[in-house]
Amino acid sequence: MQAGMQEGVRVATDAARPSEERTQGPDLEVRETAPLGEKVVVRKHFVLDTNVLLHNPESVFKFAEHEVVIPLTVIEELDRFKKNNDETGRNARQVIRTLDELRGRGRLFEGVSWNGHGGTIRIDRCDLSSPFALDLDQADNRILGVAHALHRQGRRTVFISKDINARVKCDALGIPAEDFEADRVDADWLRTGYAEMVVPGALVDELYAERQLPIERFGTFAVSSPRGGREATLDAVPNEYVVLQDAEDATHTGLARVLADTGRLIPIVGARKPIFGVMARNVQQTMALDLLLDDDVKLVTLIGPAGTGKTLLALAAGLHKVMREERFEKLLAARPIMPMGRDIGYLPGGKDEKLSTWMQPIFDNVAYLLSTRGGGSGEADSRPMEQRLDALVASGKLVMEPLTYIRGRSIPHQFMVVDEAQNLSPHEVKTIVSRVGEGTKIVLCGDIGQIDHPYLDASSNGLTFLIDRLRGYRLAGHVTLARTERSELASLAAEVL
Repeated sequence: MQAGMQEGVRVATDAARPSEERTQGPDLEVRETAPLGEKVVVRKHFVLDTNVLLHNPESVFKFAEHEVVIPLTVIEELDRFKKNNDETGRNARQVIRTLDELRGRGRLFEGVSWNGHGGTIRIDRCDLSSPFALDLDQADNRILGVAHALHRQGRRTVFISKDINARVKCDALGIPAEDFEADRVDADWLRTGYAEMVVPGALVDELYAERQLPIERFGTFAVSSPRGGREATLDAVPNEYVVLQDAEDATHTGLARVLADTGRLIPIVGARKPIFGVMARNVQQTMALDLLLDDDVKLVTLIGPAGTGKTLLALAAGLHKVMREERFEKLLAARPIMPMGRDIGYLPGGKDEKLSTWMQPIFDNVAYLLSTRGGGSGEADSRPMEQRLDALVASGKLVMEPLTYIRGRSIPHQFMVVDEAQNLSPHEVKTIVSRVGEGTKIVLCGDIGQIDHPYLDASSNGLTFLIDRLRGYRLAGHVTLARTERSELASLAAEVL
């Protein structure tokens, strides 16, 4: 939706002059008057579902030139959510406070103007007397009934909901319905963190000999995206990688990274020794380890399907930085499915016992890194792996934390890994990343093709949003892992199934 009025555009009422020519745009219907060619924005009425407000409490201010209609039933549902201690409860309380502040500007049932561009917010009493096909005893249907009533009156009405079933019902009633798209990202063209380039072999050799080269030296060669195949010139985005291939010898390759704020490419050489028992098995894992071990890159995002090594690489780098280099005080690991969704208080035991089931994937990876196969210890240790893991947790070097109460905290001097971050909303990701204190590095891992959250998808989740928004900042880096390295069978399953 448009964030504000464009110059030379004024708001029109629903009743248009018959002499006007109508044109349709993606977000606004615009009419051009015959005499002056003046563009007129046709005002629409956006009916918001409860889940939209719980997803983004600022959503009421995303339709600047139009009227936002909030059914009274939505207010009643917010009242039930406001007592929750999770993100939905906080968002519900914020929406209620916002509406209370707007009451000072006028009567909400009549519509309150909140900007100078014609934007208003109105609460509808859900006085539904017209014929309606759905059972009005259900709250969801009363919300749809408001959109239906406005539509029957001839108003240009759009129902906004993150509930797919509600949008299907709306379509059956002949009412336009859309998802809330203010924070959506085109996941099909989400950056991978690297590109490929065919160059003369002498240039590859010169890069490794000189240890850095100006990006201008590579500006005449075409760059192809590994995902879409589109060709362009090299974009000097900090912390992005370029896979170099000799134009005459396909086996002669190199890997370079754009060094932040310098306009130069530096060569990347994979680690010669295992990082807590882990060696990169492909070029994307080499990129990921390079970012994970660079203390100047404070935020790393890793996405890819199951088995590509996202969590294992992040934990290996974290243990290496904590145990070997002692760069950080502790490794903090978290998975957001449980903490960001519902409380853990009803489960028996202490915090670690409550989290043990949800954190089992983290324990599995750490156990592998501490095992003989992982080889992470680097020292003779006759204790069973379980005892070494318990000792690591008891020492405070490895901490499993719920994110339920992260708001208000400051987390300094820690290596923080958030697994399954694709199940976070953009607002939740902002809450987590903004808790990072001085000297902390945070890594967010996830598979945007495997989302469990009922109101998120590959384009609207917080991990995708974060990757898109932080492109070009020197403190952030991203790599998309594509090749499954868990096992030969897992690789076959990922490819065939």
